[in-house]
Amino acid sequence: MNEPRRGVTRAHLGMLLWALFVGLSFPAVGLMSEGLPPLLLTAIRFSIAALVLLPLLWRHEARWPSWPGLLLYALMGLSLAGFFGTMFWAAHRISALSMATLFVSVPLLAYCIGRGLGVEQPAGRLLAILALGAFGALGLAVAENNGDLGELKLGRGELAFFFGCVASALYPVLSKWGLHRGVLAREAGLRTFWSLLIGALLIGLLGLVWEQPSALLRMDLRDVTLVVYLGVFSSAMTFFLQQRATAVLTPGAVTAYSYLVPFVSMVLLFIAQPQRIGWQWLPGSVMVLLAIALLLRRGESPK
Repeated sequence: MNEPRRGVTRAHLGMLLWALFVGLSFPAVGLMSEGLPPLLLTAIRFSIAALVLLPLLWRHEARWPSWPGLLLYALMGLSLAGFFGTMFWAAHRISALSMATLFVSVPLLAYCIGRGLGVEQPAGRLLAILALGAFGALGLAVAENNGDLGELKLGRGELAFFFGCVASALYPVLSKWGLHRGVLAREAGLRTFWSLLIGALLIGLLGLVWEQPSALLRMDLRDVTLVVYLGVFSSAMTFFLQQRATAVLTPGAVTAYSYLVPFVSMVLLFIAQPQRIGWQWLPGSVMVLLAIALLLRRGESPK
């Protein structure tokens, strides 16, 4: 296996690990005390993640971004702030099924935006794989909701969250665009550090405007431990793996692994509540696993 092919294989395996970390983060978030400000907690998570990656900053001579690079990192940070900000705002206004349904659009959005910015090539097979994964993830969301589609609707909250999904899709596209033009650092750790640091600042500002910082005083030792865990594994590790994959995969292929997240959540649900196992989970599971298998077999060449 030649070096480029090994790099692609490592990227795909890393994104499988990414899906596992993200899937495990949801139960961890559920263990936290109620009433804590989510945007400020996210800013703290990102700050912890940036702190974990700080040693990488001193290992490279080109540790400081150029002015164009800093501007691009700011746009990447805005995309993170846009997604998390609209997600937390919409969480109180729309159903979980609506959010899950809209979120499956992220890989397709990343592909379309990537085509517009010239970092995606025409790829009918990739589009078919993304569509298969989207239908599978949607099937899992419907099974989680016991097959009830009555909560699906399109209103102001759904529209806001859709724009948040566009912002989420922008993050890997901007990363790929910056790499192609030599604006961003070649090292995945440096790209992860700067985007998380600026994202933490922007999300923190949103939290200061929309939330009560004094609510953080209600955190106990368990909450602090969970935030540190989420900062290290659910933020630092996941964004690093995503940035490493972005160097050799296209944005559509990278974001396609988000289809695995509801599958991981389903497995965890079955472990905790085996009585929930039923045939309604099978179609979505098969489509998601098939989509990921096809993505792995596709063996995307470095861009």
